[in-house]
Amino acid sequence: MKAKRQKHSGAFKAKVAIEALQERETLSELSKRYGIHPNQIARWKREFLERAPEIFEKPQTSENHDKEIEKMYAKIGQLEMEREYLKKNLKKLGL
Repeated sequence: MKAKRQKHSGAFKAKVAIEALQERETLSELSKRYGIHPNQIARWKREFLERAPEIFEKPQTSENHDKEIEKMYAKIGQLEMEREYLKKNLKKLGL
């Protein structure tokens, strides 16, 4: 019977990666403690280091987000005006 794949949370992966970065224990010691292969820990450590700059970057989409919101509000206003126009004209026609 095959063993089921383990699924680890992001918090667990980060914890193990940070411990690997601290280098207080070797990868083999960490792997014994957490029951994970050393190559997996090294992969999580590498991924953590590669993606670390993303944490400190300022979101560049704030301007785009504000513009998108303005467009949506303008569209809502236009649709409300069209609805009121149609409602008024339907009353005139008796429908």
